[in-house]
Amino acid sequence: MSDPAWEAVDSYISDLLVPEDDDLRAVHEANATAGLPAIDVAPNQGKLLHLLARLAGARAVLEIGTLGGYSTIWLARAVGPQGRVVTLEFAPHHAEVARANLERAGVADRVDVRVGRALDTLPTVESDGLGPFDLVFIDADKKSTADYVRWAVRLGRPGTVVILDNAIWDGAVADLDSADLDALGVRAGLEEMARNPRLEATAIQTVGVKGWDGFALAVVT
Repeated sequence: MSDPAWEAVDSYISDLLVPEDDDLRAVHEANATAGLPAIDVAPNQGKLLHLLARLAGARAVLEIGTLGGYSTIWLARAVGPQGRVVTLEFAPHHAEVARANLERAGVADRVDVRVGRALDTLPTVESDGLGPFDLVFIDADKKSTADYVRWAVRLGRPGTVVILDNAIWDGAVADLDSADLDALGVRAGLEEMARNPRLEATAIQTVGVKGWDGFALAVVT
């Protein structure tokens, strides 16, 4: 679902408050050339991630779902030269493109790209002692969302910020008759946030260039 007015407002906001630099524009071009799906966060959403990370004083960030590294660059810029972003990507080709984008943007030295199924690589992140993380951004396969939320708590600490992308899924999360496995996965993630005693959470629906969607925001207590 989309609307020209939503896209116009997003463009106005991005042009006014989030002018992209050459490195960020190059990510879109490189991703398109490499055949990656155009499902990165929008510029204003990337800036929101950046500001949330800065507000949290984040120096250690975990990102579940890298794609071409667009959101990764926003997060890497937020943590600064002394910070660290660990980002998990299932597809080797996507990870290769992301590494090139991160190198071009000058943040590769603060980003650890790990390739493989996230539910397989998360235990190695834990065993390697890379946590606790100050902020966790979840934007990967939707069927495993509840598992990712549990891992975010496990690898977090009191005060860790957890952000779940695509939390509305075109409104399908509120359709109790939906058989869409992705929508069911997102709903399971939201339900995990609701019942987990270590999380305080809310969710916001949004409209814009990405259609009708939204995000959930939680803090580990």
